[in-house]
Amino acid sequence: MVTEFPLDILLNIIKLARSTYYYHLKKLNQVDKNQSIKVEIQAIYDEHKGNYGYRRITLKLRNRGFVVNQKKVQRLMKLLGLSSQIRRKHKYSSYQGEVGKKADNPYPTAV
Repeated sequence: MVTEFPLDILLNIIKLARSTYYYHLKKLNQVDKNQSIKVEIQAIYDEHKGNYGYRRITLKLRNRGFVVNQKKVQRLMKLLGLSSQIRRKHKYSSYQGEVGKKADNPYPTAV
């Protein structure tokens, strides 16, 4: 389609700046520099069955030799659609059911 019509006319029709067109064209051809980190994040996440959040995954990545920030791990996990399982807090309850018998009322009400 670009060969049939001049690029300027096509960009005017769709109201897109030439710089924006070339910016996106350049972005399509770039290699993802975070690909190795993404693969490692996915491996750690699967290895621990989704229990690890971004903080623990960051520590594991650093142990494996990656120099990475928590914000980057958090952003990449969001991009990959990964989120850790949230453990629910157990609320303390001292209730043990009915432990003993109630005593009979020695003073019945007189009506």
